[in-house]
Amino acid sequence: MDETHRDRDTEGRARNARPRDGLGRPLPYGAPGVERQPEGVVRTPEETVREAQRLLDAGMPFHAHEVFEDAWKSGPAAERELWRGLAQLAVGLTHAARGNATGGARLLRRGAAALAEFAGLRPYGIGVDDLTIWAQELAGRVAAGQTTAGGTVDAAAEAPCLRPPAP
Repeated sequence: MDETHRDRDTEGRARNARPRDGLGRPLPYGAPGVERQPEGVVRTPEETVREAQRLLDAGMPFHAHEVFEDAWKSGPAAERELWRGLAQLAVGLTHAARGNATGGARLLRRGAAALAEFAGLRPYGIGVDDLTIWAQELAGRVAAGQTTAGGTVDAAAEAPCLRPPAP
């Protein structure tokens, strides 16, 4: 493809049309990739949590991040930190799965910090306290190099449970 060419959407905004793998990395044009999440979808909180959990369980945290990002951008202001924090956790897991220990640990911690105002609460059944513990523990392991020989984590095996059983 011509290097000066930029993929554009119907409004003329730059949009990369290259296929992506399960961790959101661009693949060569024409290569098989995973189906991308459509952008700008307005979902109910229930739909958001259900779709994000499905993607996390499938080892696709980058795609789960896009679902959370839609909720963050379209939801009420009082919930933006919740969805933003969850998006950061998903991106942190993405970076850790790609082998970026510094970025992974940083974003996992940043996401946990964003969820702080929801500590002790279970908005939409989301176990914020459990997620914060998960993120801090994973960030510590990633930062300490306690990962696979290739420096990555298995995104599906490390996927958090967004809605653990109520205590």
